[in-house]
Amino acid sequence: MTGGQGHNEEVEEGDEEEADQKVVQRVNTSNRIQPRDIMREGLDTMAQRMREQPDESLEELKADVRDILGNQNRREEFSLLQRLLQVRRDLTPERLMHAHRTQLEIFVALKTGILAFLLPDISVFHTALVEIFFHKTCRNISCRSPLPANECTCECCRSMTGFCNQCMCVICSKFDFDANTFRWLGCDVCSHWTHSDCAMRGGSIAMGVSTKAGSDRTPSSPELIFRCRACGSVSELLGWARDVFQNCALRWERDSLGKELDYVRRIFQMADDTRGKHLCWKSQEVLEKMKNGLDTNSAIKEMLYFFQEAENAETKDLDRDDSKILDRKQVCERVAEVVREAIAKIEGVAEEKAAFVKKARSALEASDRELKDKKQELADLEYEKQRKKQQIEELESIVKLKRAEAEMFQFKSDEARREAEGLQRIVSAKAEKIEEEYASRYLKLRLDEAEAERRLLFDKLQGPDAVRFLKGSDPSQMLLLNKIHGLFERVGMVSTMPAEGPSTPNLNASNAGSIPSKPSSSAPGP
Repeated sequence: MTGGQGHNEEVEEGDEEEADQKVVQRVNTSNRIQPRDIMREGLDTMAQRMREQPDESLEELKADVRDILGNQNRREEFSLLQRLLQVRRDLTPERLMHAHRTQLEIFVALKTGILAFLLPDISVFHTALVEIFFHKTCRNISCRSPLPANECTCECCRSMTGFCNQCMCVICSKFDFDANTFRWLGCDVCSHWTHSDCAMRGGSIAMGVSTKAGSDRTPSSPELIFRCRACGSVSELLGWARDVFQNCALRWERDSLGKELDYVRRIFQMADDTRGKHLCWKSQEVLEKMKNGLDTNSAIKEMLYFFQEAENAETKDLDRDDSKILDRKQVCERVAEVVREAIAKIEGVAEEKAAFVKKARSALEASDRELKDKKQELADLEYEKQRKKQQIEELESIVKLKRAEAEMFQFKSDEARREAEGLQRIVSAKAEKIEEEYASRYLKLRLDEAEAERRLLFDKLQGPDAVRFLKGSDPSQMLLLNKIHGLFERVGMVSTMPAEGPSTPNLNASNAGSIPSKPSSSAPGP
C-alpha cells in the first residue's frame, strides 16, 4: 500500500508539472507576435514588444514571414499584409530610424517581396533598410545604387518607383544574377537593361533598320533590331549575338550552352532577313548535333566559325562600297583585336556578376540549411511528444494497476476481519460452554463426595460402636447428634434407619463431630 501511494504522489506531481508547462506554453503562445500584429499595431508599441521578446521568438517570426513570401499557398496572406502596409501613414524615415531592426526588416521584405532581407546571414545597415523602404536606394542587395541610378532622367527612371537601371529590367522591374548570357539585352545608347523574354513578349524585338556602330549610313535592307523602351533607340541584334558568343561562350558548360543556343534560336525566329534566318537555322542545327553527341568545344567552334564567316561577309560588303578588300588574315587580326577589347570589358562585368551569383548562392544555401534544421527540430519535437505521451500512458497503467491492487488488498482485509470476528464469537461460545460444563461437573463431584460422607456417617451411627460411644458422652454431644438426626430427617435420609426409642437420636448425634465440612466454592477445579 505504501508503494502504491508513492506512485500516486509521483503521478500527481507529474500531472502538476505538465499542467504548469501547458500554462507556460499557453502564455508564451498568447504573447507571441504574429506578422499581422506588426502591420496593425503602432510602431513604437510593437518596437517595445519586440525588445521584450527573446531572440528565438524573433527568428521564428522572421521564418514565418519568409514562408509567407515563398509559399504559393499563402499568397492571399501576403497580399493582405502588403495592403495593410500600404495604408499606414505613420511610417516616416525619422520614426523608422528608431524602429526595431526585425520590425524594419519585415517591413522592407513585405514591401519589396524579397525574402533575402530576412535571412540570418545577410545583414544590411539600419540606414540602408530605411533608404530601401523609401526607394532611395536600389532594393538589390548586391547593387545598392542610389536612385535614380547615374542620376538618369529618362521616363522609366522618373516614373517607375524603385527602378534601378543598373540591374533591373526596364519592362518588368525585376533583377537577377545572370551574367554573360543572352537572357539580357543592353541598350547601346542609355545602357538600360531588358530581359530577352520581356522584350520578345513586349514587342521590343522586331524587324527594322539601325545605324551600324562606327558608320554614319543606314542600311538599305531591314534586319532584326531591339528597341529600348527607356530611350527609344534601336540596336541591331546580329552583332550583339556575335559579341556575346565570342566573349562568353568559352565559359559556358554544356547545359548552359544548350540554353543559350535555344535563346538565340527563339530570338532570331522573328527575323525575316537572310542573315538572321541563317543564325536561327545554325543554332537549331548545333542544338540537334549536341543532342546526338557533339561535344561542347566542337559546338562552340562551329558557332564561332559561323559568326566569323558572317562578319567576313559583312566586311566584304562594306569594303565593296569603299572599294577596299581586306584579305582573310587582316580580318582575323581585326576580329582578334575586337575580341580582346570586348573580353577586357566583359571580364569586369563577369566578375561583378559572379560575385552577385556567389552571394545569391550563399543566401540560398543558408536558407536550405535553415529549412533542414527546422525540419530536424520539428522531427525532434514530434519524437519528444510521442515519448512523453508513452510515459504518461505507462504511468496511467501503473496507477490503474496499483489501484486494483489496493482494492484487492482492502477486500482481503475486510474478509479476514470478518473471519476473525466469527472465530472470536466461536471462541467466546466455546469458552462459555466449557465454563458451564466445568461448573456442572464440579458440582456433581462435590455432591458425590457429600453423598459418600453422608453414607459413611450413617453407617457409623447405626453400628454397635456408636451405642458405646453415646453412653459415655456428655449432653452437648448428644445435642449435636440430635441436630444431625433432624437434618437427615429433613432430607429424607432418616426414614431408612430402624426405630430404637429415644436413644437413637443420641446415637446419631454422638458422631456428629466426624462429618467433614463442605469444600469452599473457591477450591481449584480438576
